[in-house]
Amino acid sequence: VQLQASGGGLVQAGDSLRLSCAASGRVLLYDGMGWFRQAPGNEREFVATINRSDGPTRYADSVKGRFTISRDNAKNTVYLQMNSLKPEDTAVYYCAARRGGYSVLARLYDYWGQGTLVTVSS
Repeated sequence: VQLQASGGGLVQAGDSLRLSCAASGRVLLYDGMGWFRQAPGNEREFVATINRSDGPTRYADSVKGRFTISRDNAKNTVYLQMNSLKPEDTAVYYCAARRGGYSVLARLYDYWGQGTLVTVSS
């Protein structure tokens, strides 16, 4: 499975962005999809996760109510809609895929995209 993340950029606090993660290859084998992020000097942290097949989701407390993860299986793409962005959301955002269902644990994911940078200015 290959994952291509896109949609990052420089925005101001309060703005919105939508990240996309396009999957190719044997995508049907991988049900759990997740978004993680890593800010400079910090460890990679969980943001959101979804099951490709039936859509249950989980969110980090820090983004709950502001971010929404969704999927379009016809396009093999997972999205992360980010609203009301804050400077502390600044990070490189990574999408990931795993054979099992969704998970908040980065170590359980099998494949990772290259990351897309989100910068939120105050």
